Amino acid sequence: MKGSLIIIGFFISGILVGYFKLIAPETMDSHLSFYILCGLMFFVGMSVGCDTKTLLSLRKLDPRIMLLPFATILGTLAGCTVAAVLLPRLNLTDCYAVGSGLGYYSLSSIIITQYKGAELGTIALVSNILREIIALLAAPLLFRWFGRLAPISTGGATTMDTTLPIITNVCGKDFVIVSIFHGCITDFSVTFLVTLFCMI
Repeated sequence: MKGSLIIIGFFISGILVGYFKLIAPETMDSHLSFYILCGLMFFVGMSVGCDTKTLLSLRKLDPRIMLLPFATILGTLAGCTVAAVLLPRLNLTDCYAVGSGLGYYSLSSIIITQYKGAELGTIALVSNILREIIALLAAPLLFRWFGRLAPISTGGATTMDTTLPIITNVCGKDFVIVSIFHGCITDFSVTFLVTLFCMI
């Protein structure tokens, strides 16, 4: 829980720094955040590479775990069905399009804006950002209440990049490969699913 609070503390600090323009706006237009993310990925990869037991542990995992990305997608769509009932202003396919972003807010919101307009695109942006923040903040609680796969499933398409460090910390190095595999499959499905539901 402490790690999640530190992460959200940095997030809030970033918002305040940006809002009060404590750093020159030109800096934000650079690829600095991309390089920082690459650095995080490098250190996660290095920690996996240094521990030879991590890759060997993949053989011991239940093959059914490889179905996790598909369970994540189906669970998300089930949640979208409930949301469509509770939010009658949005039809079912709109809810499916928003949910199919799976945390990949930058791509999904752009596609939805192109097909459905700025209002639904903004809903998609906020919804998928919240999914990522919940994965970052609640990972220890999800692990404690629902097991090791819960933080990975909650993270959706972000589990191979932004949420990977917290998942590694909470779930253990044994689940790094599962997290990356899950992130790749869900990430690749976003474009197809969002476009599909936007066109229906």
